[in-house]
Amino acid sequence: MTFALISLLASSCVKPEFVEPTATRQGLTSLEAIFTFGPYRDQTMGTLTISDDSQERFVIPVPWFFPETSDDETTLYMTKVRVRAILEPNYTLDPPLSILDLTKENWFTYTNPQGESRQICITGDRVKSAACDLQAFSINDPAIVGVIDASSRRVSLVSADDLSSCTATAQVSAHATISPDPSEPRSYNDPVEFTVTAHDGVTESVWTVVKEVPEKIDYGFNSTSVTQLFSFEPSSRISFPAYTETVYPSMAMIGSRLVVSFGNGTVPVYLNAITGVREGEINLGSASAGSVASDEGGNMLICNHAGAGETVNIWRTASVTDAPVLFHSFTNSTDIPMGYKMKVIGNIDADAQIVITNEGIADVTTSSRFTILTVRDGAVASVEVKDVTAAGLAWSAAPVNNTTVVPVSTDPADGYCLSYYSDNQLTWVRGDMTIGAQMSTDVAGEVANGNQNANTLDSKTFNNARYVAWLITSHFPMWGAGPKLYLYDMANPSSIVSNDAVLAYPSLEWYQQAAAGVAAGDVLIAPSADGFMMYIYYYDHNCGVIGGYSADCIKR
Repeated sequence: MTFALISLLASSCVKPEFVEPTATRQGLTSLEAIFTFGPYRDQTMGTLTISDDSQERFVIPVPWFFPETSDDETTLYMTKVRVRAILEPNYTLDPPLSILDLTKENWFTYTNPQGESRQICITGDRVKSAACDLQAFSINDPAIVGVIDASSRRVSLVSADDLSSCTATAQVSAHATISPDPSEPRSYNDPVEFTVTAHDGVTESVWTVVKEVPEKIDYGFNSTSVTQLFSFEPSSRISFPAYTETVYPSMAMIGSRLVVSFGNGTVPVYLNAITGVREGEINLGSASAGSVASDEGGNMLICNHAGAGETVNIWRTASVTDAPVLFHSFTNSTDIPMGYKMKVIGNIDADAQIVITNEGIADVTTSSRFTILTVRDGAVASVEVKDVTAAGLAWSAAPVNNTTVVPVSTDPADGYCLSYYSDNQLTWVRGDMTIGAQMSTDVAGEVANGNQNANTLDSKTFNNARYVAWLITSHFPMWGAGPKLYLYDMANPSSIVSNDAVLAYPSLEWYQQAAAGVAAGDVLIAPSADGFMMYIYYYDHNCGVIGGYSADCIKR
């Protein structure tokens, strides 16, 4: 009894444990400014990374425009900004950070773990961008798209034509300028230098445009050339549907335009493929856009959504401004709908395979079928319905529970890839509809679980390689489940068994983390018509992110 009382008294006098700081040199490592109102509410407007916290003033840089590709100035938002600090243990700021006016000096008492205090000032400053990249360059007549090597700041015009008097079009970093003016006629038979000056008026880069054919590597893309083009929240920035709206996303690329279709009766929109800026709506003409897709020859296909026994129309176009024309029509001979997912590999002016997934019907039936259009010499040679029921594969209704079946090559014998919720296993099916390779259960559980939806794929050939891209979207962004992106070389389909990807982004940035919406999306591989560039775009509707990467096959 006495021992118990002594123990109780002793324990009641124990002082709180002192947590040793993890950083010995500084306690304040970053400050983040966050919008508190307007269309970009809760998004980061600027971040200051701090390498030395001994200074008195900390100025958070805020971009002059937000988004930087827009003309929307940030002046309006500077007076009411939420500021977040990253502090090491036992460092404090008094008063605690809250909503600040970054046009003024905001003073705080900064105290270290030893109890030593001093006054610091936190404020902000709008800064003009120092970006001065040449993002795209093309000759207008004859039409030549320049191949940009950003590492050497060299643009190759792949042509044997006489370029003695040509006008050109250039895309540079937002709010940067280029000189001399590329729209003025000049000779490109000899190298031409252009200077790109950033919005800050100081930072410059010099680019050389040369008529030549750059040397390629023997196979696939150059891993050192992979570059992120953009990544942002599309609902607030470019007026995409909210994450709660049911959409059936699909994407295509024509020249320098990225086309996005929502499959909900609206007209597909197109973005600048380099910056992601929304530029307009395509000329849909008399077509109906259940989904869109693009081939490897610069063509976009548009197909309608068709129920059992209805006519499936596929239109084609090579321009966002020209009305599409009918490419092929056939009857949906199955008892289930189709048209929300269409994919193509090859060139429809030569040889290609077009695959349209047949969807299940919610609360009625699943689907194990997809329809293949084989194109030979620019015309549809056959339309066949394939069935993978015997392989034990089945999916449900679009958009969330459907799958995307993609061809591995232009030859039906090479098979197809697919994945769907809740199986979430990437599967390669041989041409005879038997399973040739399937991601192992253990690996699949690490890559995509029940919180995610792995039903979005695309395939293309590029520089002698056959690639399949796999986008894993999220059901529950608010639980920390974000999108993932993988690229596989299908010269060896067994690479999918152990997730041996040639390109992997298992933690893509995403921006909608508030609640669950509609887990739908699309992924697109888009090789350039000249064969030197490959683009990969992804759109996760539920996570609120659209983004893209570029890579080339230039030998360096």
